[in-house]
Amino acid sequence: MAVFLWGLASIALSLAVLMAFAWVVQQRTGNSGWVDTIWTFAVGLVGAGAALWPVAGGAPNARQWLVAALVALWSFRLGIHIAIRTAGIADDPRYAAFAADWGLKAPWRMFVFLQNQALGSVPLVFAIFVAAHLPDPALRVQDFLGIAILLTGILGEGLADAQLRRFRHDPANKGKVCDVGLWRWSRHPNYFFEWFSWLAYPVIALSVGYSWGWASLLAPIFMYWILVHVTGIPPLEAQMLRSRGERYRAYQARTSAFFPLPPKQQSTEGVAT
Repeated sequence: MAVFLWGLASIALSLAVLMAFAWVVQQRTGNSGWVDTIWTFAVGLVGAGAALWPVAGGAPNARQWLVAALVALWSFRLGIHIAIRTAGIADDPRYAAFAADWGLKAPWRMFVFLQNQALGSVPLVFAIFVAAHLPDPALRVQDFLGIAILLTGILGEGLADAQLRRFRHDPANKGKVCDVGLWRWSRHPNYFFEWFSWLAYPVIALSVGYSWGWASLLAPIFMYWILVHVTGIPPLEAQMLRSRGERYRAYQARTSAFFPLPPKQQSTEGVAT
């Protein structure tokens, strides 16, 4: 019990410090895109550290190394992708819209917002912690299933990002909405596969007699809530409606918002986020 409570407190403190650093970078550069970059690497760093957290002075076992490697792989792929995207823009339009609404209080409100983001990320990292510290040190079938789930999520998100990037770089698609590949089945396939990745930790953690394992369910629950209802889909779709108008409304009408599903009707043109 003490190990888990101490781990929880350490996770919360580490994330708060790193997101305070993200606020400093955002204030110095004026580019809020670095917030998401730092958040991704922060979760990866703290998550890997939490996975390898020693128990009773013992060396990390195979599962701890496995879980640390999984979160490090996720963090590296997504963090590099966001960093490259951020380097090519002046500011993230979602955060810019928040700052415009906050007015003169924007710096302070941004600091509070990022600290809330740090607090909200605690369930994600704690899920990693409890998955890595399952009492049975021997790897099980569930561990390999967790690997498959996380790799599927990373590959799916990477494919969605690549399809969107290719669509945007084609001059013929200027002003259109990406309606190709995975984007024909979901308006946000990258978000879906990001959420899907976090199912890996409950799969690894849930075990008979391991009550802490249930805490791992908070990770996919929180990630779904944040992507679908808070900082993911709502501000992005508001931006798309402003920039694409009726084209995006038509896309919304025929395409699932999150879970990949067959479109309600075939589109007649490549209509991209």
